[in-house]
Amino acid sequence: MYVIGLTGNIATGKSTVGRLLADLGAQVIDADQVAHAVMRRGRTAWQEVVLAFGLAVLGPDGEIDRRKLGAIVFRDPAALRRLEDIVHPAVRAAMRACTRRSQAPVVVYEAIKLLESGAAEDCDAVWVVTCPRAVQVERLMRTRGLSRAEAELRIDAQPPPEEKLARADVVITNDGSLEETRQQVERAWRETVVPSLGEKVYPGRDRRSSRRCRPEGTFSTQ
Repeated sequence: MYVIGLTGNIATGKSTVGRLLADLGAQVIDADQVAHAVMRRGRTAWQEVVLAFGLAVLGPDGEIDRRKLGAIVFRDPAALRRLEDIVHPAVRAAMRACTRRSQAPVVVYEAIKLLESGAAEDCDAVWVVTCPRAVQVERLMRTRGLSRAEAELRIDAQPPPEEKLARADVVITNDGSLEETRQQVERAWRETVVPSLGEKVYPGRDRRSSRRCRPEGTFSTQ
């Protein structure tokens, strides 16, 4: 098995690149979906988050309201570190469980905190997705309904992109058309994955068979 660690700062387009890798037959494990699962009501991480940040971060249904929690941690680096200390170990354990269950020759860890969580240590290669800051801001405002100030706050709460780029084996610049991004992904796949696993992984497959890992460790065809 070949494991790609796919990372990049917020709104750079990691999910787009992840979908393109899934089109090539990779099994994609989305750390954000895993984090949602491990923080569900009643789970250990949920309990620890509530103890750390209080009942004010809960919605009416008792689940953690990520927007309320984000309003706290993205303004306070110490609070963000406290949250990550709770969530990262649980997410990494769940991702490893998904990997053990996978029968795909290539698994992708799609994670904004791939390096910070230590999950990069489980990967054969680190792919970093990047784009200009102005594109990040526009995407956050358009897709998440954030104000410009909120979008910039979230971007500024993250480490500089140069830190990720310094660890990259592959860099995907995602500020053009989807086809331009696809060409970069397929070129990197041919140059880095195929030499490790052989031609059987490129491409010549029914792309509808691409699969993503559910956080609970099961797999669903998408």
